[in-house]
Order: sequence, then C-alpha cells, then structure tokens
Amino acid sequence: MSSQANEKVQPNKEKIWTRDFVLICLANFFIFLGFQMTLPTLPIFVQELGGSDQMIGLIIGIFTFSALIFRPYAGKLLESKGRQFVYMLGLAVFVFSVGSYAFIVSIGFLLMMRVVQGIGWGFSTTATSTIATDLIPPKRRGEGMGYFGLSGNLALAFGPALGLTLVGVISFTSLFLICGGLGLVAFLLSTTIRYKKVETSPDKTVTVKFDIFEKTALEPSILLFFITVTFGGIASFLPLYAAQKGIAGIELYFLVYAIFLMVSRTFAGKIYDRKGHLYVFLPGTVFIFIAMLLLAWLPNISVMLIAAGIYGLGFGSVQPALQAWAVDKAPGNRKGMANATFFSFFDLGVGLGAMTFGQLASMFGYGSIYKTAALSVLLAMILYIYLYLRAKKRQSL
Repeated sequence: MSSQANEKVQPNKEKIWTRDFVLICLANFFIFLGFQMTLPTLPIFVQELGGSDQMIGLIIGIFTFSALIFRPYAGKLLESKGRQFVYMLGLAVFVFSVGSYAFIVSIGFLLMMRVVQGIGWGFSTTATSTIATDLIPPKRRGEGMGYFGLSGNLALAFGPALGLTLVGVISFTSLFLICGGLGLVAFLLSTTIRYKKVETSPDKTVTVKFDIFEKTALEPSILLFFITVTFGGIASFLPLYAAQKGIAGIELYFLVYAIFLMVSRTFAGKIYDRKGHLYVFLPGTVFIFIAMLLLAWLPNISVMLIAAGIYGLGFGSVQPALQAWAVDKAPGNRKGMANATFFSFFDLGVGLGAMTFGQLASMFGYGSIYKTAALSVLLAMILYIYLYLRAKKRQSL
C-alpha cells in the first residue's frame, strides 16, 4: 500500500506547475506589471517636473541602489523570519511608495519615495525568486525559472506600452494609482500561497549567517552585472532617444522585446538543464551585443524593432540561466542569500548604467549609451571565457 502511494507521489515531486507555483507566478505578474508601467513613464514625468537627463539617471539609479543595499537584509530575513514575512512586507512597501507618486509635485520628494520603492522592490523580488526556487524541482530548476520568468515577461509585454498609452489619455496621478493597485492585487494573492517553512536546527533555533553576499553565487552575479548595464540604458533613455530621432512607436519596441524574451525562455532553461550554461550564455550575449550596436545606429523603426527581438532572445536566455547557476551551488539554507546576491548585482548594473549613461547622454548624446553598453557585454563574454577555462583547468588537475 505504501509503495503504491509512493509511486503516486513521486511523479508529483517533478511537477513544476503546482497550485502554489501558479499563484506565485500570478502575483509576480501583477507586481511586475505595476512596475513596468512606471519604467518608461517616469523619465517623462521627471521631464515634466523640470528634471534633466542627469536627474533622470539619478532617479532611476537611486531606486536600484536602494534595492541593492537592502537585498542582503532580505536574504537574511528569508532564512530567519520566513518567505511570507519578507514577501508581504516588500509588496506592502511597494504599494505605498508607487501609490504616493500620484501626489508628488517635486523632484526632491520623488527621489525620497524612489528610495522607499527600492526597499520594497528589493525585499519582494528577492523573496519571490526564492519562493519560486523552493517550489521548482531541483532537476528542472533552469526550466522552472524560465517559466517563472515568463510571468515577469508577460508584464513586460504589456506594461511599458500600456503605461505610455495611458499617460497620453489620463493624468500621471491616475496612472500611478493604477500601478499601486496592481501591486495590491499581488499582495492579496500572496496571502493564499503555502510557503516553505524555515529550516531549523535540532534544538529548534534558527542560525542564519549574515553577510552581504553568497560566495557560491558570485561568478554568475558578476557576469549579470555587465549584462544589466545594457538594461539601464534601454529602460532609462530609449524612449527619449527614439523621440529625438523622430522615431514613433516606442511602445512596439517593448512589445517585440517581451515577445522574443518569452520565446527564448521556453527553450533556454531546458538547454541549461541538459547542457549547462556554456550553451546558453555565449550565444545569448552575442545577441545582446548585436542589439546594442543596432541601437547605437538606430536609423529607423525597423532597425529598432529588430534590435528589440534580438535583445529579447539574448536577455531572455542569459538571465534565467545565470540565476539557476547562482542558486544551484548554494547550500539549502543559503538559497535566499544566493538570490539576494544575484539581484544585488542586477540592481548594481542597472543603477550604475542609468547614472553613467545620464552623464554620457548629456555630453555625447544618446547614441554613446549603446556603444558603451556593447563594450560592457563584450567584457562579460571575455570574463565568462576566462572563468570557464579556469574551471576546466581545475577539473583536469
């Protein structure tokens, strides 16, 4: 009888699409939709408040640095207080901060609330990735993280285009209240998820080492940093760059990008699980490199949309593979900190990229942003080859 029960239970252990996995994907979709709607509209909002390109870079960058600073604390709390506490706290802070944008009339107050939003974003995204990691069978982690990433990609497919469309017909006040409301939906969904319990020691106490990173996740996280620099340049300045070039249809860029991002995630994770990161990272970074060169050129909308598709294929392949790599090697009680490390470098890349590119744009024009971003991708490829060859050499000893 027990053997039959085991036979029935065993296949379920390999299932990805469980009830709780679907719920975390839905919650992730709504929080990302609220976030993505603000991403291309905030630079326009800052311009309306009288801000410069440098100020736009600061507004974008300070958010990511705020998330970066608080992610290690989120990683620690995930292992000591539990997944639900960190996730719901992060979502609540996000809803409060984004909703407050509806009442902002000065850049100083916007800067302050961007810091608050960064805290909420750092907590919620570190938690949600860890929750998803808990729910995915280890042998299918690359595939599962790819599917989980689709929830954010679907939001990306609609969010920027929806935000840019709405800002043309409704006020920024209404837009930001809608974005905060989407975060509230994510919060309500989070109350229905069955979370993994915190692992305890035999004496029922929880011992959690606190530091600022998980060392086993450093290599993929550093590689991610050089990749997400490109994301900072696109999210912060591409709408303004396209407008300067007289190219309409920036909404289509984000739509095409998201479609190809989703396509790549249906197969890249499986390739990672079967063959390893070598077969995902290098092809993906080549795509990203080409996309940056096309954006630096940007003669018309056709080239912009081709760049969107190529960038989506590249980024959609590389990001989940690097995340699975970062989490795979971490001890069982350090998965939260591994995700915190991974997203800290994600934030660092976006933040430094946005701030640096704001200065570059003011001095050399928007095109210089994407030439510099291409160089960053090239550095990631060189570093990866070095790390790969070093690992192979160690294995042969």
